[in-house]
Amino acid sequence: MTATAPTDVRHGPAEPGRPETGQGDSVALAGFGYRQELHRSMGRYASFAAGFSFISVLTTVFQFFAFGFSFGGAAFFWTWPAVLAGQLLVAACFAELAARYPLSGAIYQWSTRLSTPAFGWFAGWIMVIGQMVVVAAAALALQVVLPAIWSGFQLVGGDPAPTSVSGAANAAVLAVLLLALTTAVNLVDNRVMSLINRVGVTAEIIGAVLIVVLLLTHAERGPGVTLHTGGQGGAIGALLVGSFTAAYVLIGFDSAGELSEETRSPRRTAPRTILLALAAAGVLGGLLLLGGILAAPSLTDGRLGTDGLSYVLTSTLGDGVGRLLLADVALAIAVATLAIQTSGSRMLFSMARDGVLPAARPLAKVSPRTGMPTGPALVVGVVAAGLCLLNLASPEAFLAIGTTCIAMLYLAYAMVTGPMLIGRLRGTYPGRSDKEETDEAGRPLFSLGRWGLPVNALACVYGLAMAVNLAWPRAAVYDPAGGHWYFQWFTVLFLLVTVGLGALWRVCRTRR
Repeated sequence: MTATAPTDVRHGPAEPGRPETGQGDSVALAGFGYRQELHRSMGRYASFAAGFSFISVLTTVFQFFAFGFSFGGAAFFWTWPAVLAGQLLVAACFAELAARYPLSGAIYQWSTRLSTPAFGWFAGWIMVIGQMVVVAAAALALQVVLPAIWSGFQLVGGDPAPTSVSGAANAAVLAVLLLALTTAVNLVDNRVMSLINRVGVTAEIIGAVLIVVLLLTHAERGPGVTLHTGGQGGAIGALLVGSFTAAYVLIGFDSAGELSEETRSPRRTAPRTILLALAAAGVLGGLLLLGGILAAPSLTDGRLGTDGLSYVLTSTLGDGVGRLLLADVALAIAVATLAIQTSGSRMLFSMARDGVLPAARPLAKVSPRTGMPTGPALVVGVVAAGLCLLNLASPEAFLAIGTTCIAMLYLAYAMVTGPMLIGRLRGTYPGRSDKEETDEAGRPLFSLGRWGLPVNALACVYGLAMAVNLAWPRAAVYDPAGGHWYFQWFTVLFLLVTVGLGALWRVCRTRR
């Protein structure tokens, strides 16, 4: 595969009248064949917040803790550092690419330039569909915390457990209401969106640190308990399934790259914030898992495998403090849903402006007033809401949606690290002029140097292995009650349908 620029790129001069600080960024963007349409107003902390809020440790740890513990027992904690190490390898590769290609729709743009337009298109297509599913999965997480804060949030039925019929239905209702709110914010202004994101991330970090401290100071047992599985099935199989928790949490760090065209000095800022967001989320998330295991009133009464961390907070810290902290988790879920929807809309916009999607013209429009691509935000919101309604069909839909989205993102990540590795082996990556390129501060671009090849190789192998692990149709995981074969095979079928629809669209487009 050889590096190739995208086809059907809209050319044009940099937007006039920009502040002086943004002129260089706009000129650099024009070098890729694009004009500055998105408003470039994000600084370093906003860029960090974009990646951290997509990961959102409070949202995802609270959402998947019970699942991981029910399969792996206390030992599922050790899947966290293993997955974190693998994702740091991937993030290091992405940091290199973010410095060289600071463009919206990062996965699509990077894969296209490292391989071929067709291969890059499928990477972007899988990624954007996966992001829509992630939005739905994040919004469904409200069910894990809101009814625990106040029973009045249980609008449907009486059982708030996400695995119950009434809990699943209520989760769908809450998720659709949240998506209506985040879609509205995505249509207002990117400065408003960025402000909400920064405030939310700050509150999430403070809340996460406070929860960790309180849990560790209320520990009922020592860390040695994490050496015992106590979950379902054999130790290896249980830990492979238990790794779903870490795999689901530690994704989305590439969002800092997705918003490069809205970030000032992106060649210097994005690589660092990609790595910092993942590292910070990794440390906080790992401590949350450990604190929850050590502070739980019991590891054997079954509640930790059904109610998760919400049960630990309210039973260990008391209803008052526990519910206050759960309110912070609810805020984190809302901000995470907003950030993921924003990231997905930028991917959709990036592909649409290259003219390679259905209805590309309206999807590529950016409001001159708000600097936001309104069409993609609406599409992502509506599709995610439709996916949430699957929860009305069966409680198993929640897990199917969650694992499908992470499997798709892992596959899309591998469609970047794979061509990148081939380029390194062929000697075509980085380019011959790479050593002459500098960031906005005049310093050399972020580079892995001599560690590039081994890091890239390990990142590629890890990503493919994890994608297979996530998509493997385990009946005990996806269809525990039996009778729903389509949930057992949901991830595989969804991937096949996604690729099939994409191939059909490309064939029809080529014939036209």
